[in-house]
Amino acid sequence: MSAELGARRWWAVGALVLASLAVGFDVTILSLALPDMADDLGASNVELQWFVTSYTLVFAAGMIPAGVLGDRFGRRKVLLVALLVFGAASLVCACATSAGAFIAGRALLGLGAALIMPTTLSLLPVMFSDEERPKAIGAVAGAAMLAYPLGPVLGGYLLNHYWWGSVFLINVPVVIVAFLAVSAWLPEAKASRAGRFDVGGLVLSCVALTAMTYGVIQGGEEGWGDVGTLVPLLGGLLALVVFVVWERRSPAPLVDLALFRSARFTSGTVLGTVINFTMFGVLFTMPQYYQAVLGTDAMGSGIRLLPMVGGLLVGVSLASRVARALGPRTAVGAGFALLAAALFYGATTDPGSGTGLASAWTAAYGLGLGFALPTAMDAALGALAPESAGVGSAVNQSVRTLGGSFGAAVLGSVLNAGYRGGLDLDAVPARARGAVQDSVFGGLGVARALKSPDLADSVRSAFVHGLDVVLAVSGALGLVGVLLAVTWLPRRIGRDTSQPAQSQHDAAETA
Repeated sequence: MSAELGARRWWAVGALVLASLAVGFDVTILSLALPDMADDLGASNVELQWFVTSYTLVFAAGMIPAGVLGDRFGRRKVLLVALLVFGAASLVCACATSAGAFIAGRALLGLGAALIMPTTLSLLPVMFSDEERPKAIGAVAGAAMLAYPLGPVLGGYLLNHYWWGSVFLINVPVVIVAFLAVSAWLPEAKASRAGRFDVGGLVLSCVALTAMTYGVIQGGEEGWGDVGTLVPLLGGLLALVVFVVWERRSPAPLVDLALFRSARFTSGTVLGTVINFTMFGVLFTMPQYYQAVLGTDAMGSGIRLLPMVGGLLVGVSLASRVARALGPRTAVGAGFALLAAALFYGATTDPGSGTGLASAWTAAYGLGLGFALPTAMDAALGALAPESAGVGSAVNQSVRTLGGSFGAAVLGSVLNAGYRGGLDLDAVPARARGAVQDSVFGGLGVARALKSPDLADSVRSAFVHGLDVVLAVSGALGLVGVLLAVTWLPRRIGRDTSQPAQSQHDAAETA
């Protein structure tokens, strides 16, 4: 298909980039608007939690069905419908006058995002050759990353000048342009024949992903021993086991489990999950560091994340050449080594460190991310046959998303433990200690109320201690990524993207 499309396929990538930006903006913007929304909608703490959770759960449950729909009915058609859903949901969120209406809009947004992401990824193996595919993957992945710092910058500006609903309205023009671009430039692609629809596999996969995602969210908020955490986690794992047994016995399985015997697909997916895990460590902690310790606002923290995006863009632009020159194993291993070194350097931050140190290590982290991510994703996506590119991309995206959610929950717990362990509460009244321990912003609020510079210094110092622990843990995971890349990733990625995932024997030979 790449020869038939010619230069048009790069215009099509532009359409996919816009779709990824629309989803990426929504991930980062909501947190900025929550305080204003709580006042305007009269939302309780539980409702505020569901503002986030409703999106995440529908997103987790919807990705595999989205991949199936794309394979059966056409990925371009599904992407166009997804953009319409996402745009309409953005309008619902912006115009919501009650917490319930906003939660419904957020769930609809999650559905649109679930339809967009795997469909976007599934088109790349079909449209591009092995030589060009890493560049296309890097462009789409880079767009999603670019949205993380741009979201707070745009959101901060809008919140300073308009009402909170404006942060959702910015999705609408992006969706409109993406819809027109997809309509004009994106080719249709789907499986040449549609087999029997595996309803049982679809239901089981949705139940497993939703339950495990909810359990991970609860684990980060209530603790890993809480009943509300253990029940959905164990229930999700049980549903996953039943799903595997069902798929093995099904004459027309939803997911061909032989896919996981491919060294390319499995190693690329696992490495992408490790990347997501470390990425959440950076994106979760650094905005808090910039605001609580350096005293910036949300917009300023977004601007200070731009060095990471700059490093990422440089890395993505060089990744395919590095992979061709050194091989994917070395390229991905070097990327992980660089991001691990950057994270360990970041873990030397102290309360007196400024923007300079943060800019240096986040830029180096972004560079390592840019080297590793496109090549690791290319290994996974390049193993997919055109017949199953949609569901295969959805499985890859589901695993990486669940890993990212798990990373956010685990690293959030690590940050809280490090922060609370570094606090000096001797001079804090007993009634205020809970607020200080709850978060760095709560601690600074108490320090202002008590007019205690010493408590403010203690809170900032304790947070930086927790930040350093999180970055050190993330750096150690980066070293695990180096080990996995050099021992597991194939030395080369096959030349023919139309070939299905390799058998176990073939994978062993390739590796």
